[in-house]
Amino acid sequence: MKPSSIDEYIMSQPESIRPRLREIRSIIRSRLGDCGEALKWGNPSILHPDGMILVMFPAYKNHINIAVTPSAKEALAGKLVGYQTGKGTVKIPHEDELPADLIAALVDERAREYREDQVKWK
Repeated sequence: MKPSSIDEYIMSQPESIRPRLREIRSIIRSRLGDCGEALKWGNPSILHPDGMILVMFPAYKNHINIAVTPSAKEALAGKLVGYQTGKGTVKIPHEDELPADLIAALVDERAREYREDQVKWK
């Protein structure tokens, strides 16, 4: 059965990465305040109160992606040295220590660009 909430999504993942997902969720929510949550395309997502996706954090076999917009990721390119990245994603390998400051910076930049520049989801 497919998860219908972020809590169910986390519980559907291997036990070894559940704490990481919970910590990432906590970091994101602490930076964004009163935001919603939903599964979008099966991915755990944190939403602006108006429903716009701000951040996704899906888990994969070897990593968790922190997904923001390409412009938010590019704004922090200097801090991403050593990480594999995609169009708007940063891969956090399961074996690496969780980079809480980097995640917070990505979330802060995504929130700023949406608030100030009205940058929509990809």
